[in-house]
Amino acid sequence: MSDDFENNDQNEFESISTDLVPADGELPLRLLLVPIFGRPLFPGQMQPVVLEADTWRSTLKRVTHANKPYLGLVYAGNEYSQDQTNPINFPKIGTLVRVHKLREEDGRIHFMAQSLDRFEVEFVTSKRRPIVAEVSYPTLPQEDPDELKGYAMSIVSLIKELVTANPLYSEELKQFLGHFNLNQPSPLADFAATITSAPGEQLQKALETVPLIARMTLVLELLRKELEVARIQQRISTEVEEQMSAKQRDFFLREQLKAIQSELGITRDDRNIDIERIESRLAELDVPEHVKERVDEEMGKLRMLEPSSSEYGVTRGYLDWISQVPWGKYSEDSLNLEKARDTLDEHHAGLDDVKDRILEFIAEGVFRGTVAGSIILLVGPPGVGKTSIGKSIAECLDREFYRFSVGGMRDEAEIKGHRRTYIGAMPGKLVQALKLSKVSNPVIMLDEIDKIGASHQGDPASALLEVLDPEQNKDFLDHYLDLRLDLSKCIFVCTANTVDTIPRPLLDRMDIIRLSGYITNEKVDIARKHLWPRLLKRAGVKTSQIKITDSALRALVEGYARESGVRNLEKQLHKALRKAMVVLLGGEQKSLTINNKNLVDFLGHPVFKPDSVMQGVGVVTGLAWTAMGGATLAIEAIAQPSKNGGIQLTGKLGEVMQESAQIARSYVQSKASKYKVESDWIEKHKVHLHVPEGATPKDGPSAGVTMATALISLASGRRVKDKLAMTGELTLTGHVLPVGGIREKVIAARRIGVKIIVLPEANRSDYEELPDYLKEDLTAHFASRYKDVYQVAFD
Repeated sequence: MSDDFENNDQNEFESISTDLVPADGELPLRLLLVPIFGRPLFPGQMQPVVLEADTWRSTLKRVTHANKPYLGLVYAGNEYSQDQTNPINFPKIGTLVRVHKLREEDGRIHFMAQSLDRFEVEFVTSKRRPIVAEVSYPTLPQEDPDELKGYAMSIVSLIKELVTANPLYSEELKQFLGHFNLNQPSPLADFAATITSAPGEQLQKALETVPLIARMTLVLELLRKELEVARIQQRISTEVEEQMSAKQRDFFLREQLKAIQSELGITRDDRNIDIERIESRLAELDVPEHVKERVDEEMGKLRMLEPSSSEYGVTRGYLDWISQVPWGKYSEDSLNLEKARDTLDEHHAGLDDVKDRILEFIAEGVFRGTVAGSIILLVGPPGVGKTSIGKSIAECLDREFYRFSVGGMRDEAEIKGHRRTYIGAMPGKLVQALKLSKVSNPVIMLDEIDKIGASHQGDPASALLEVLDPEQNKDFLDHYLDLRLDLSKCIFVCTANTVDTIPRPLLDRMDIIRLSGYITNEKVDIARKHLWPRLLKRAGVKTSQIKITDSALRALVEGYARESGVRNLEKQLHKALRKAMVVLLGGEQKSLTINNKNLVDFLGHPVFKPDSVMQGVGVVTGLAWTAMGGATLAIEAIAQPSKNGGIQLTGKLGEVMQESAQIARSYVQSKASKYKVESDWIEKHKVHLHVPEGATPKDGPSAGVTMATALISLASGRRVKDKLAMTGELTLTGHVLPVGGIREKVIAARRIGVKIIVLPEANRSDYEELPDYLKEDLTAHFASRYKDVYQVAFD
């Protein structure tokens, strides 16, 4: 025992011996109280207690100087809290203990508590430490002995079951039987409570319950819960042991098998199996000399390493990848032009100019004997069939096809692979393409190349410069393999919605083929020949059960799916098919036809209303190109008298378009008399120029001639010709410069019923290259200067 408990001033504790005088020579009526946490103590227990020395040193000093070292322990909660040490929060019932083997060590006081009996706090005489309280000791009420014996037997029965389920309880049971008589129900109930793992609050409730039958009822409930937990634990342990036994049995059998094979001279361990598998793969390939040298080097390392080492796994994974690259394996090209034409016609309706470009590409391969080193870029709006054309190219040539998207890719390691020093390193997508296609000359599609990104991990677009250069990709270096691969025999097909975001050095390496979208007739043809039959087949519906007329298809295209592609068209057809199947299943009809009259019942009211060319003074229709295809823009102009003149622009116009409006105003003002406009009209009026659909951003230089025509129409009070649309960039000197997207703009003009279009003279060749069906019923005029536009618009 430390000096703190040995050398004390006798005067300081003189009154203590009289404070703790036993009531009847046995139990004291006044006790020093100490809170304990976690679990309460029950009478009959012997348990070690640890207290904070600084907090309870004075209390324990008083205990050691009393006649008998009695102490009152009260349960104060599961975890220590300063508030819980306040006697106001103490429970009424606690446990009287005798203190043994008291010592202080490392700032803590240790002692053994021998619990003697329950006590009830009557009154706290000192609320400051040391906490002193006057107590009483509850007496057991008289209860039916037979009923008590029945409860006791139930408790003993449950304890025996616990011993069976969990042998850890057997020692505690032996200890109890050695100290108590089983016919004593109170110690039995208290002991049964102590061997459970119930929460402290439930144990405190059992401690506070003095009547035996009520207390034993609570204890029985705690024992049942404990037994259930023990059974679950036993089941889990059994399952784990069975699994471990199975694994140990498997291990011993494998070891015995190895010993038998070793005795018979037919040993094949994991290392030999791996080496044989890799060597058998490489034996079927035409492996280049530099690859053989690397394989031999890594094989030697593999033979030296232990299969259980981490280095062995890295080396084996590396050799696995090398052995799965199809070194020297090439598929034979089918260079049949007629077969290629039939394949393209079968899979794609319209797009004749695109098909011609692909056939020219294959024809070149016929003369060369092979199609290699080609990089094609398919540019067009969503849903026009860029990906399916890439598949058709592979089918025309009888080559394997592999597609992966580079949209949003920000790590160049996706292209060139990770270095082997990193955990989880893998080759790049191109090596994976060769592995999965199992040939060295597949058609590889890089989808969404206009949406490629960049980050601190590198620039994938720069990594693609090597891949898409026929002069460099014959010696492509993957960082993981660290070997040169020949990609020059591959055909690379890239897709994009626009070329504006593709880096210029990358764009220069590609042969661009533009897909401009479909007109109404082409969409109807695609829906009838491709989309509708495919949807019926997927749904398991016979063609005789649900039909759709050509007039309904045309109404669907014009009213619900006007975009350049056919993706939304397929969605609308699928929607109509689903609703038609519901009608068939819910009624007595065996077949159904979707026509122009009942189309609204299946798709609702049309999303798009019939378009027409807007007419009026100061109103002119322009043609625009967007990433979604061609579009028409009605440019409107009004004027108000003003001393200062000026121009106001609305419609969310971009910077270039705003400059075009300023150029148009300046040009019309300088040439006013030439175009029958009063010379001071522009100066005396403030012009408001608006492009409808104000929430849609608009930009580009191609609206210059349209804005100038709208200003002349407004200033002179004359309307332009009916069903007229135009496009072209205007300069201050009146020149009309070329613009892009002629095909898309012509399709947009046909969609709204335009009959006359005005295009820049420099775009004549672009217009003449269009298919005849796009130019049918359309009169085109070409202008090199604005006066040519004026003559067409105003006669």
